[in-house]
Amino acid sequence: MTTQTEIVKARQSVGGRIASALGGTALRVFLVLVGLFWLVPTIGLLVGSLRTPADMSESGWWKVFSAPSQMTLDNYSSLLKDETITDSLLSSVMITVPATLLVVIIGALAGYAFAWMEFPGRDWWFIGVVGLLVVPVQVALVPISKLFGEIGIFETTIGVILFHVAFGLPFAIFLLRNFFAEIPRELLEAARLDGAGELRLFARVVLPLGAPAIASLGIFQFLWVWNDMLIALIFADSQNPPITVALQQQVRFFGDNVQILAPGAFISMVIPLAVFFAFQRQFVSGVMAGAVK
Repeated sequence: MTTQTEIVKARQSVGGRIASALGGTALRVFLVLVGLFWLVPTIGLLVGSLRTPADMSESGWWKVFSAPSQMTLDNYSSLLKDETITDSLLSSVMITVPATLLVVIIGALAGYAFAWMEFPGRDWWFIGVVGLLVVPVQVALVPISKLFGEIGIFETTIGVILFHVAFGLPFAIFLLRNFFAEIPRELLEAARLDGAGELRLFARVVLPLGAPAIASLGIFQFLWVWNDMLIALIFADSQNPPITVALQQQVRFFGDNVQILAPGAFISMVIPLAVFFAFQRQFVSGVMAGAVK
């Protein structure tokens, strides 16, 4: 026979499972609502980019839900015909991709060297790299502008790339050095015993193990360079600026070119979002690995 105590325990167990399920459901609903709230500006910009200037001047973007016939692709057709915006998008790609790749490659090599290679003054050099993390970008604008002017790369794509690489490397080296230092020494020693040199060890062992951290670094660097306007405004070619500067210049004529500004702003925002979601799994793995370590 089932005792009274067993019945009570069974009821408590069922009640606990129900409470846990309800709590998990409430948490999921809350997270979905937060996500939707976070996406409201993006949705508003997308819907606004699909409306005519006349419709945008008469009502808000939410009007499209009651009048879906307002949506049109004419704005994107106008955007593709605007050489200023299309050239600026290409300019942003030509700046962001090399600046991201160079920071990731150089940062990974330097991080491995600081973590596992012995050379004179290694610890002091690393302290110097960490110290560079606190140097604000604004401090370097005037002296680097003079330097770039003297060597002839001021207002050029190469100048913008070099500036981003220089200020992106301290964080990259610091992040990857700390991640690589957690790799088991026995694993590296076993590879060396098998005849692997430093480059082969780096390419075959360290890089695969450090892929989550490298992906996280790549996402951070890409977002920082793509969304930057201060450095681009000062160092980029004024005749062919990146998309952030081009959109800022278009804002001055907001009443006359909103049909170009809205889709241009949406494309400028959706590209880094697409990069983030494409590498979301690696980004989460890198963050979680860093948190555990």
